[in-house]
Amino acid sequence: MDQQATAGMYLIEDLCQLAELVRQAPADEELYVRWSHGPDADHVGRGASRQTSRDALTGVPLPGLSANPLRVEPWWGDRSRYLWVARRLYDYCHVRELRGPGASPWVLTGQECGRGPDNEPLVICRRPVAWVGEKALREADLAIRGQRSDEWGPLHRADQDGEDERRGWELGAAP
Repeated sequence: MDQQATAGMYLIEDLCQLAELVRQAPADEELYVRWSHGPDADHVGRGASRQTSRDALTGVPLPGLSANPLRVEPWWGDRSRYLWVARRLYDYCHVRELRGPGASPWVLTGQECGRGPDNEPLVICRRPVAWVGEKALREADLAIRGQRSDEWGPLHRADQDGEDERRGWELGAAP
């Protein structure tokens, strides 16, 4: 797939470029990042009712595209926008492997239409903006690893060995 040609989107080559896009976004334009096979696969431009995600646990269709907001929250203060967008990318970097070849992050403007089962925003894409390039992803990884936190990583449910870790409870047991 020629990602740069899809839906007239451009390529965000590095993390500074993404941070600048977020900085310059108008207050009335919500930016999100989504990991998928792109706007065409997500039926963008074919009506809001066709833009759906699916709950991986139950298979239930969700009324919008699962995405991550890029807007910097007020509590972040004047901290690094670069680190903010790095974290937004890194949080769901595991999705690329789960969704297979061709799954990549892309930026869109959208309107929130609900919340998914993991409390993630579900959005209707108003406009695809840009693909996020490999260099930006490498920079995000380096920025996050540079924080040297032993307690933090991608928002991935499986443990490192791919084993189902019950963490002290069993299915069907009362909490």
